[in-house]
Amino acid sequence: MRRVLVTALVAPLFGLALTAGEAVAAPAFQLPFPCGQVWEGQTRTNHSPPNSIDFNRSGDDGDPVVASAGGTVTRVANEGSVSYGRWIEIDHGSGWRTRYAHLSAQRVSVGQTVRIGQQIGNVGSTGGSTGPHLHYEQRLNGADVKIVFNGSQAYYWGTRSYTSRNSCSGATGTVNTSGSSLTVRSGPGTNYASVGSVADGATVTIRCQAVGESITGTYGTTNLWDHIGSGYISDAYVYTGSDGRVAPDC
Repeated sequence: MRRVLVTALVAPLFGLALTAGEAVAAPAFQLPFPCGQVWEGQTRTNHSPPNSIDFNRSGDDGDPVVASAGGTVTRVANEGSVSYGRWIEIDHGSGWRTRYAHLSAQRVSVGQTVRIGQQIGNVGSTGGSTGPHLHYEQRLNGADVKIVFNGSQAYYWGTRSYTSRNSCSGATGTVNTSGSSLTVRSGPGTNYASVGSVADGATVTIRCQAVGESITGTYGTTNLWDHIGSGYISDAYVYTGSDGRVAPDC
């Protein structure tokens, strides 16, 4: 759902000078991390730009970074050992863009369409960074603005803990077994009873995910199992665009 903020609301919230009657359509931005993850977000007046947030958590180097809203990738850049380092920008329409900086890896390309919750990179410490973290911005018409997640403005100024609700209502994926059907189990493991099957290439809706038996499949090794309504299938055979959780715990 897209929220429309009329001038009277947008100007005080974002500090923008809008003309009378002008409206701004804002995406329903979510935290740029998989569902359920908890991150510490820091805002500070001497940050550049000032409305950006730095995100940290213990052992975060290499953690997946996901799109905080759907859109089109406009920048995949590398500033070397200065500034943003490796960074990505996504255009969400109506003048809205997001930036993700200091990445250790970039997993999208310019012009690519991404959905909310899709992995776009990994947390790193590139550029002018002194340690692993994600530098995140929301921008409107080229200017950084105070950040909003799930309809609520982030905390300014200081540090606050945030829990991601990105794609927690479920996600879609595509089964890839290179030909054979994938067995649906009554629980998260091959020792559970078979309750059906899904064809190779089928699109499935992932209602929730559970930790179970570790399986090696098309997309590597994982202990995540996807509940698709009739039962569980291993996430190792499901392409979701994100290397990690895309749905809440079962």
